[in-house]
Amino acid sequence: MSFLRQVPNVTFKTRVRDEALEGDNPFKWQDVTTNELFSGKRIVLFALPGAFTPTCSSTHLPRYEELYGEFMSAGVDEIICLSVNDAFVMYQWGKAQGIEKVRMLPDGNAEFTRKMGMLVKKENLGFGPRSWRYAMVVNDGQIEEMFIEPEFGDNAGNDPFETSDADTVLAWINQAQLKSA
Repeated sequence: MSFLRQVPNVTFKTRVRDEALEGDNPFKWQDVTTNELFSGKRIVLFALPGAFTPTCSSTHLPRYEELYGEFMSAGVDEIICLSVNDAFVMYQWGKAQGIEKVRMLPDGNAEFTRKMGMLVKKENLGFGPRSWRYAMVVNDGQIEEMFIEPEFGDNAGNDPFETSDADTVLAWINQAQLKSA
């Protein structure tokens, strides 16, 4: 499967804490562009089918959080978890998982996922349109490498988790550093 060489230009609808706001919900809407996320930085972004789902919650997200320091030592500036969920769901999922380092990025309208060519139908599970499971290493907006799970397609019978995991991506980054040294 061929893939883009540059991340698509989109605007994400996010929620950020605003200490000036009082009450139980001290957050405001903030648009974040792909340029703001990726420009001048080396980013690992991993995308998954949905917040609170079994593999995403038990393994995929927690392992990136666990290996965060190793990614930073390998020259990564930030790790982003993306899902076709809204900002409220992504916030609550991160909170429930105890995520403190990985950035939780909502793609509520699936615009980024669609432009990446990773939008699939998951009606067989009652999910509707979702992201296929993948990861990528992005340097200053340019995609260095993609880790796309096999059997890509609509209503796939299973949800493979073999190539987009944190250990595989980190191993690739470390190997790439050795080759360039």
